[in-house]
Amino acid sequence: VKKFAFPVFSFYFRCIIELMVIMNEFLEYLRYEKNYSPYTVLSYQTDLSQFIEFMHETPETFTPSQVTPQQIQQWIMLLMSEKKSARTLSRKISTLKSFWHFLLSRGYVAKNPVSNIILPKKSKPLPAFFKKEEMAAALEETFLTDDFEKLRNHLMLELFYFSGIRRSELISLRDSDVDFISRQLSVIGKRNKERIIPLNKKLCEDIRHYIQVRNKTIENKSQWLFVRKNGDKLYPKLVYNMVHQTMSAYSSQSKRSPHVIRHSFATHLLNEGADINAVKELLGHSSLAATQVYTHTSFEELYKIYKQSHPRGK
Repeated sequence: VKKFAFPVFSFYFRCIIELMVIMNEFLEYLRYEKNYSPYTVLSYQTDLSQFIEFMHETPETFTPSQVTPQQIQQWIMLLMSEKKSARTLSRKISTLKSFWHFLLSRGYVAKNPVSNIILPKKSKPLPAFFKKEEMAAALEETFLTDDFEKLRNHLMLELFYFSGIRRSELISLRDSDVDFISRQLSVIGKRNKERIIPLNKKLCEDIRHYIQVRNKTIENKSQWLFVRKNGDKLYPKLVYNMVHQTMSAYSSQSKRSPHVIRHSFATHLLNEGADINAVKELLGHSSLAATQVYTHTSFEELYKIYKQSHPRGK
């Protein structure tokens, strides 16, 4: 036994290292070649780990080239039995499709077991949004305060609603992204795509006031526009909690997140007659189809007005 212990032990770790190298190469491909966000890359990594765990494999025995379509279908059936949503299933299948497409392109495998797996049809519920009156009430509070956290939280709420930016985009804002002369905000969105968002005079003044209070309050200087009291960059949960707690006082909407404010931004613009292509550019959508979901909400609003106003509407 001792005679073969070292070779077996060496083979075990060599296989682990090879799998780790392939996995890391795939994740770097997503991050730097496909320009996926860190959150998306983490989701892909989690999905792959769950699939390997389902296969009851260990790093030294898992071989992507030996995976069959039947095994993938069995995993999907298990997920369906666990009542996973069509959206979740679709993402996990997309992860496997991307992984084996990558393996094929790099010559790690000769066939793709996911090629004939069909993505489940996803339902498209109308996006949740806050009413105009609710957002107006939340933003009505005076901005003339020197309390750093109150000032920061209020400005974040303003920026979410006035610009429609994503949570990750707000967290990554730098002082240099604000052009006070041109009244513009430079935002780096998904896949490192930059877009310019106009700012009104009052919002520029509010940002200036916030920066002045922040610089007096925070000792540790940084490049980030929004920071914590210790000067460190914000983290997603902190921003979510701030929005959720603030909007709880003004809305009975069950979902109260930064993304709901983004939905509100788009919905209110379209309800007031904004051009859908302009809204698409402001949101940073890569296709018009992603923006069109908000037109359904607008139609619901128009139908409601029609029913209330037209003699035959009821």
